[in-house]
Amino acid sequence: MLISTPVVQCMTYTLCAIPMKENDSSHRSFLTSVSRFGAASIKAGSGTARARQSVRVPWSSGLEAPRNKAHARAADCHHHIYDSRFPVDPMAKLRPDNATVADYRLLEERLGIMRHVVVQPSTYGSDNRCLLDALQQFGRAATRGIAVVDTEVSNTALREMRAAGVCGIRFNLSQAGATTLDMVEPLAKRIAALGWHVQVNAPAEQILAGMAIWNRLPVPVVFDHLAHVPTTEEPVFRAVGHLLQSGKCWVKLSGAYMDTKVGAPTYSDRAAVARAYIKEAPERLVWGTDWPHPTASDKPDDALLFDLLAQWSGSEAVRTRILVQNPALLYGFGIAGN
Repeated sequence: MLISTPVVQCMTYTLCAIPMKENDSSHRSFLTSVSRFGAASIKAGSGTARARQSVRVPWSSGLEAPRNKAHARAADCHHHIYDSRFPVDPMAKLRPDNATVADYRLLEERLGIMRHVVVQPSTYGSDNRCLLDALQQFGRAATRGIAVVDTEVSNTALREMRAAGVCGIRFNLSQAGATTLDMVEPLAKRIAALGWHVQVNAPAEQILAGMAIWNRLPVPVVFDHLAHVPTTEEPVFRAVGHLLQSGKCWVKLSGAYMDTKVGAPTYSDRAAVARAYIKEAPERLVWGTDWPHPTASDKPDDALLFDLLAQWSGSEAVRTRILVQNPALLYGFGIAGN
């Protein structure tokens, strides 16, 4: 008799709650047998059963898969990797525990994401060894990286990072660290020949104050986390909208839990900003998780964040563009030699 998916899930929750002593071989064998039986039952059932199976992911609340299925070649365009094998920058304020490549693979499984972009966090400053190690583990085919460098970086180092899958440099101006605003233009000129872009995480007022710089850059600028714009009534929203319309910038529809006064599950104040960006320039937007959510004390539900995009997009065609086509263009997924 075939066990239905809800029953298998119920068995999974129950078994997870049973304590297991170290080296308890009989208990481990029992769990293995039930796991195999459940997996076989799901495989024999409907094609959607496996997608509904629960997956526990470190640094993410909730267990269930998103209600909206991920498209083939959908991309998570913003997440981090933390690994205690690599030294923390002395100036770093954010020092999360490990959030490894193996941990992120669980998030990929839960969301059904195939492509992703690893972003160097402020924790490691301009020491990109953790990032480059993660890129090597993930493999080049479906992974890209965003590094952090200062003006002392050599051209040889930039070329080596490009060969590893790096396609941009980040300026985290929200955290005191390795980079500053006055480094943006000189470094942008150096990376232009590589086909890279500049990525910026900064408060909305700093983005507005730097508008002349963003307009002058010889490379695209990508603003993290909705550009931290509080409402569509702010001058910074109109300024970023102008950059979008002119093709000079991109915006990441990420971090809905940041800058919100409403909170989960709707994040309705952030939803209003996201929808306005989509109305302005759907062809210049990408989506990301920001896993493992280093600035959030209460970790959000990544499946809920993924489903929010379907609500914001207004149509399946727009959602597909943001998840698949736009990342392929910005990050060069599927383009040989890039």
